[in-house]
Amino acid sequence: MNQRRQRILLFVLLLITVGFVALSVVVHIYPDLSIDLRFSRDIQEHQNETIDGLMYAISTPGYMPESVIMVLGTALILFLFKYKKAAGFVLLTSLSGLVSTIVKAIVNRPRPSDTLVRIVKKTAQQSFPSGHVLFYVVFFGFLILLMLQLEKVPKWIRYPVIVVSTFLIFTIPISRIYLGAHWFTDVVGGFLLGLPCLYVLAYYYLRKPADRQEAPVAETK
Repeated sequence: MNQRRQRILLFVLLLITVGFVALSVVVHIYPDLSIDLRFSRDIQEHQNETIDGLMYAISTPGYMPESVIMVLGTALILFLFKYKKAAGFVLLTSLSGLVSTIVKAIVNRPRPSDTLVRIVKKTAQQSFPSGHVLFYVVFFGFLILLMLQLEKVPKWIRYPVIVVSTFLIFTIPISRIYLGAHWFTDVVGGFLLGLPCLYVLAYYYLRKPADRQEAPVAETK
């Protein structure tokens, strides 16, 4: 990546980070925002068992122990196929849970109340940011990067993984709001926090060439 593009990318990431910090301050001071209730009621307006099942299925990979099994399983598969570097970085995506827990404790925003929205599945911890959204952006975003970098991965695996990962990243915010687990600003916060985390992971992964058995080859110019 040339220096101009790198500066633009870093500037965008800086804006995203500043936006996340500003949003964190706002929801800490004003935990009950009218825009959140409006979004929740709009998304929950149409409800039935089929949609309940679909939204829960979208969120399932982010629950415990499913998320741990998914990360470990993915890393193991990559390791067995000699993608050792990729396997190690996939394990690092689990650190998004630690980041989420720390920020949740600092902001300390309560979950949506069942007096205001319909709660399909009760959840623990604080509300901001959405740990599901953060994890999906980091884990599935990194999977997309791997599918674009690991040249020996066959197309019949590469393309479905990219499609499913993209689908989950962009539907998990709707799922969390529909299930009554989060407010709109929670999922926005999770997305904003996930992007810099994904960038850091991708930067160090792409920084140095892997061995001959796997990509990527780092750019030198």
